[in-house]
Amino acid sequence: MSLTISPRSSYRFLTYLRIFGRFSSSSNASFWSGPKENPIMVKTQYSNAISFDTKLFLPDIYDHNVNISCLGRCGKVKEARKLFDEMRQRDIVSYTSMITVYLKNGDLPNAEKLFQEMPERNVVVDSAMIGGYAKSGRIEEARQIFDEMPKRNVFSWTSLISGYSKIGRINEARHLFDRMPERNTVSWTTMVLGYARNGMIADARHLFDRMPDKNVISWTAMIKAYVEEGQTESARKLFDEMPQRNLYSWNIMISAYLDDNRVGEAIKLFELMPQRNVVSWTTIVTGLARNGSIENARKFFDRMPEKDIAAWNAMITAYADEGYVTEASELFTSMPKRNIVTWNAIIDGYTKNGLGCKAQMQLVHMLRTCERPNETTFTTILTACEILKEVTQVHSLVILFGFDTNTLLANALVTMYSRGGDVGSAQLAFEKLVARDIVSWTAMILAYSNHGCGHHALGLFARMIRVGAKPDRITFVGVLSACSHAGLVEKGKRAFASMSRAYGLEPKAEHYSCLVDLLGRAGCVDEAKRVVNQMPCGERDAAVLAALLGACKLHGDVGVASQAGEELIKLEPNGSGGYVLLANVYATRGKWDDVARVRKKMKERKVIKVPGFSQIEVKNRNHVFFVGDRRHPQVKEIYEMLEEELLPQMKDMGYSQRN
Repeated sequence: MSLTISPRSSYRFLTYLRIFGRFSSSSNASFWSGPKENPIMVKTQYSNAISFDTKLFLPDIYDHNVNISCLGRCGKVKEARKLFDEMRQRDIVSYTSMITVYLKNGDLPNAEKLFQEMPERNVVVDSAMIGGYAKSGRIEEARQIFDEMPKRNVFSWTSLISGYSKIGRINEARHLFDRMPERNTVSWTTMVLGYARNGMIADARHLFDRMPDKNVISWTAMIKAYVEEGQTESARKLFDEMPQRNLYSWNIMISAYLDDNRVGEAIKLFELMPQRNVVSWTTIVTGLARNGSIENARKFFDRMPEKDIAAWNAMITAYADEGYVTEASELFTSMPKRNIVTWNAIIDGYTKNGLGCKAQMQLVHMLRTCERPNETTFTTILTACEILKEVTQVHSLVILFGFDTNTLLANALVTMYSRGGDVGSAQLAFEKLVARDIVSWTAMILAYSNHGCGHHALGLFARMIRVGAKPDRITFVGVLSACSHAGLVEKGKRAFASMSRAYGLEPKAEHYSCLVDLLGRAGCVDEAKRVVNQMPCGERDAAVLAALLGACKLHGDVGVASQAGEELIKLEPNGSGGYVLLANVYATRGKWDDVARVRKKMKERKVIKVPGFSQIEVKNRNHVFFVGDRRHPQVKEIYEMLEEELLPQMKDMGYSQRN
């Protein structure tokens, strides 16, 4: 049985197969290059029609292959695979199309599986797989396919060169480049970018100068290489030499000036642009906003012929960062369309400017508009929480949206629960984590340490070491503080010594202050003083001296206290801490003349002591009490309860009342 098709259909059929290497271009011959049985004889001589065996060619193969590619370009991978599976007959192009769909959508495992199932391969599919493996860093698999190819094209060579350069094996990339039988502009540009990506800017420029044919992409690639290396002047020189520029090259150069905070030059170059697109406008607006040039940013923003959402977000963030919350809120309200970045920007803006309640209300508004929050939303809103109840409510939402195992969020929850005094909830959030990082371990150790659970903190530290996590300097602050509060002097000293010996971490001022506090609490004032005297002068700060003064106060060592106190006052003449600590040490030893002298010095220098206060939440209301404060509306009832009920109970428990 035979079928006659029109010249137009025959041309499409021949072109389709010729592209994929199945036909030669000669006429009046058998074009089938596959197995000899079941040949397709295409008759072209003196004829406007083609006859062939319909058993061997089903008319829907071409259309199916085209549809598979189209679906892949739209990201509809499942639909493309469904169509592929439904095909009654497939050819090499069918497999190639489906593999390309997988690769373009980042699904290398399925592409690899289908590649291995192919009955036969050609240079197109081999080259595609080389590119897929190379992009994923699986360079050995890419090289194996390359070495086994009977025939290679420029794309095969270039993909492998790009793969080697991306993982830093630049010498192997150059060796391949030198072996290429023929090169095109893409090959040269890939090698230039390979050098630039690995910081070899001189080699990149040398190769660029050797290029036989430079197009606008090559010039732009070299300019981008200079920009990424921070060589803005070299980039501008090359930009000025370009025979032809495109929008991308203009945008890169403007962005480079903005990254260098050279606002004037960026504006001047922007105004010289022969034409602009939305990226150009967004680049100048976001760059100016990022550099704090809000007035200029707003001028360009208002001039934008078409405002994209990135420009709106940049302006909102810039206003919020500079404290212009009203302006940020007005822009947010007037936006025609918002995305998750927009919501996060306004919530973060309220939080940074101390408007926690507004940030929380914005989250409620966000949920009502059916916009789904992400990890950043919840991490930001947690920092806006002032009381434990708010942390708990946010935690409920975190669980509801399935983010309770997110490491970043869990770390924030541990910190906020600890800040609110709920160590148990902090521990639950920590234990829920599947993947813990150094911040997770450190946050929980600090939570235990800050609430007097020294043994728990040290136990967790030991557990952390067992699983192979490496502590950092902040971790050791928590460990040393835990040892101090638990009175574990020897363990604390060993932990301090292990910082440099076992982990290569040089102790800083905060570690010395923890060690001094540890020794001081244990009564080892002389040893604490010795630590202070032997520590590097650059690390001796107010916290270290305050820790030593605290030890002196605890054990009444006036001699050491006098020396440390005077040094602390010199270091912070306008801070009340040094004066108060020194005066308290003198008072414990009855040296009232010295107390009066210190207080007189405070008065002369107009140093004001910040009063202490306590805070309690009752029925969703915060009540703050300062020392000696009698302004609370229920102060009479509070003092009556204190005198009649609480003070007798405290005396029974061994506490003494001080006037």
